[in-house]
Amino acid sequence: MKQQNKGKNTNTKNGDGIIVLKNVIKKFSAKIVLENISLAIEKGKTTVVIGPSGCGKTVLIKHLILLLRPTSGEVYFKGQRIDNLNEGQLNQIRTHYGFLFQGGALFDSLSVTENITFPIRQHCEIPDWNQVGELVKSKLAMVGLDGFQNYYPANLSGGQRKRVALARAIALNPEVILYDEPTTGLDPIRSDVINELILKLQRELNVTSVVVTHDMTSAYKVADRIIMLHKGKIIADGDADFIRNHPHPIVQHFIKGQVSDDDLAVLRMSGTMSQAQFLPRDFEQDL
Repeated sequence: MKQQNKGKNTNTKNGDGIIVLKNVIKKFSAKIVLENISLAIEKGKTTVVIGPSGCGKTVLIKHLILLLRPTSGEVYFKGQRIDNLNEGQLNQIRTHYGFLFQGGALFDSLSVTENITFPIRQHCEIPDWNQVGELVKSKLAMVGLDGFQNYYPANLSGGQRKRVALARAIALNPEVILYDEPTTGLDPIRSDVINELILKLQRELNVTSVVVTHDMTSAYKVADRIIMLHKGKIIADGDADFIRNHPHPIVQHFIKGQVSDDDLAVLRMSGTMSQAQFLPRDFEQDL
């Protein structure tokens, strides 16, 4: 288990941190998805973002790497404002990031080696491919899959695909790794493998990690800090103990996996059966 700092997070004030969001608002048409978010991500720590589906978690994490740009507000990386950069300038900034997409996002037509070397081909000149082969070997070894270089995604299990995608995410030795629902679709054992890898990479590579998840077991295990979003706003921010004991009923319903009293009342309301009920024979054609 992670060693937790007690109480509400006070280490990353607005303006500090390796990544900083200042008064970020994101709208899609008239819908506000992020509402005035100010947030600093502490270097070398793991920040976990939780919250119900549709609350803006994935939209938030994409703003950290500028896969989405804010409608208003500012984004900084290592003190440099980056939301106003063009795509060419952003590509250089993004080499400092690794991104583990929710589904892994491997290229089905490429081998494991080719998937891992894809970002290297995009961003680096390669004078010696033997060195690249050693790099692939080392990255796969870090996720426990050395020997899988010539496999294709179709031949891998869901957990193995996630681990290959993670090996690709660290191919350029990033300073920041962003994880979007890394344990989704995995059984508890395979989920814990991913949790252990998140801890291992933070420890051995000294990376900064941001993890978006619904999985509270994972959140409690890997987080130095947990942030909860609700309707585009941060409603809770602190270590695991602070979140466990947070007085806000929305926080408690989420972390315990409980339906709210209001929603439960709606679900339990008596309804009337439609009088227009059809039976299988109603669809049979006369022979």
